[in-house]
Amino acid sequence: MKRLSPSDVLRQNELFAGLPDESFAQVVKLANTRTYAKGASVFMQGDPGDALYGVASGKVLISASGTDGKEVSLNLQEPGSVFGEVALLDGQPRTASATTAAQCELVIIQRDHFQQLLKREPTVAIHLLELVCQRIRWTSGMAEDSVLLPVPARLAKRLLTMAEINGRPHARGTELVISQAELASFLGVSRQIVNQYLQTWKHSGWVELARGRIVVVDQDALDDVGSGFED
Repeated sequence: MKRLSPSDVLRQNELFAGLPDESFAQVVKLANTRTYAKGASVFMQGDPGDALYGVASGKVLISASGTDGKEVSLNLQEPGSVFGEVALLDGQPRTASATTAAQCELVIIQRDHFQQLLKREPTVAIHLLELVCQRIRWTSGMAEDSVLLPVPARLAKRLLTMAEINGRPHARGTELVISQAELASFLGVSRQIVNQYLQTWKHSGWVELARGRIVVVDQDALDDVGSGFED
């Protein structure tokens, strides 16, 4: 199982990647690690926002529930991903839940410790604000897509976004470690609908499919679908 050190997790994340070495070393000193079993709750929607988390190994599913009780999957965090950054800024209740999709080792930085660091290292604060703004733009875009775009366009854009953020190099393109059921949950549609489009794109040579994995082969073709030029 792939495992990253706390330093690796934090350094490769855009939140800390551009920090001077001295500032980054101060951040790493704040980090602790904890192991979670598969299916464990990291935090629940509504819990106090008291820490940032990074994935050293395993996968974490981020989801949210509406007032009607319907749960929607928002993202799948893999090794190297950092989540819960907003909690470091405002300490307000969590707006989503985090549940382990596999056995995980997580890197944890407590908010009170981080707040003390921000007073000493304003460069870290600036990086954090930039990341939060990017996340807000991304979330807003996903919300617009869910209302305005048809399913194939949403699916294509989701695959390309995940390939850019969490994709792994593959001989034929970019590999995503995700099941069709998880992908369907992200889009709020059935697995059968997702499979229908993926099979069509497979026959066209745009993707390759394996159990729990999808390889994006032709990004230009999927970009056309996401832009509305193809069905």
